[in-house]
Amino acid sequence: MILLAQIVGALYGLLAVIFGAFGAHALKKLLSEEQLKSFETGVKYQMYHAIILLLIGFNFNMDVAFQQYMVYCFVIGTFLFSFSIYALVISSAKGKKLRFLGPITPLGGLLLVCGWGLLLYSFIRNLV
Repeated sequence: MILLAQIVGALYGLLAVIFGAFGAHALKKLLSEEQLKSFETGVKYQMYHAIILLLIGFNFNMDVAFQQYMVYCFVIGTFLFSFSIYALVISSAKGKKLRFLGPITPLGGLLLVCGWGLLLYSFIRNLV
């Protein structure tokens, strides 16, 4: 599980830089200002969660179930949140918006919130 957090964190970070450059250069002419902002939101959240996955991977033992659930929440939540935004924006720019992805984004966001809640729990569990 530690290796999963580290590998996916590094992969998400790598892809966030690539997608950020892609959005800033290649997509700038194709997307509206609103679409570009949405794309950038996906990139920012992906990078934030790449960093937290790396921090978790280097600082937790994953010896309790909630820490493993935290990793799953961040890995799956980031994928659902950011990648659904990318697909929605690019498909919309091509005139074929994939509307079925609309509910996927908030589901990914909910998993991210759960991951952060589990991280908070990991800090305060010894206080109570």
